[in-house]
Amino acid sequence: MTIAELITSERIGLQPECSSQKRALEALADLLAGGGDGTGPGSNAIFEALSAREKLGSTGLGHGVAIPHGRLADLEAPRVAVLRLEKGVDFDAMDHEPVDILIALLVPEAATGDHLDLLAQLARGLSQPDTIGALRRAGDAAALEQELVRRFSED
Repeated sequence: MTIAELITSERIGLQPECSSQKRALEALADLLAGGGDGTGPGSNAIFEALSAREKLGSTGLGHGVAIPHGRLADLEAPRVAVLRLEKGVDFDAMDHEPVDILIALLVPEAATGDHLDLLAQLARGLSQPDTIGALRRAGDAAALEQELVRRFSED
């Protein structure tokens, strides 16, 4: 399974700004809860899972990127959501830079192997020097989706 296979247009959001890390996680939870068949966890449960992981340590990677992630028992398959902000938000990243690109990963609780593999794919892809810039330059959600699929289908 690749990140590219999990990217859907329904789970990509472009927002001018979020006022806080909490609001960004709420927006991601809404994206992760939507775009499916209506089954599985709701946005509140997803928000709680993402928030619980952030309390263990920031998922801010630096360079304006964060990978919030979590696991939930009542989730049947992994999901990915992408939120790009026009104005970054403080995410307690190691470099103290505001985060404007958030790629959230949610996996079933028992899917430890998939969780680690998908996180590794994200980390590898986002460590490429031109990837972050390309994601920022994408003009709209459709262009952002195309860029994500192109860059994460090579794994």
